[in-house]
Amino acid sequence: MMIYKIFRADEWAAFEAAGETLGAPIDLTDGYVHISTGPQVAETVAKYFGGVEGLRILALDGDTLGEALKWEPSRGGDLFPHLYRVLRMEDIAWVKPLPLNGDAHVFPDGVL
Repeated sequence: MMIYKIFRADEWAAFEAAGETLGAPIDLTDGYVHISTGPQVAETVAKYFGGVEGLRILALDGDTLGEALKWEPSRGGDLFPHLYRVLRMEDIAWVKPLPLNGDAHVFPDGVL
């Protein structure tokens, strides 16, 4: 199952340079990397990244992340994937820009 992580341009650049990351500031605060499923990711972007340019969407194969991936209740009681370890470049299936079109971000085909 593909799951998705959103990064701002500077967070993505730091991840690329280091080859691994503990995530964005909210991830560091919460102690895990926040990830979303396809049906959840549009709401995540609207809630936390509205109007932000330069975003990247990273696809991860949840089946390859092992026991460090936990499914925990969050918004509205939905189970969200949370990664309790460093996120590595080799975990990424693909990365694509998430451009703005007016006020809304445009997702790659097949994500939503």
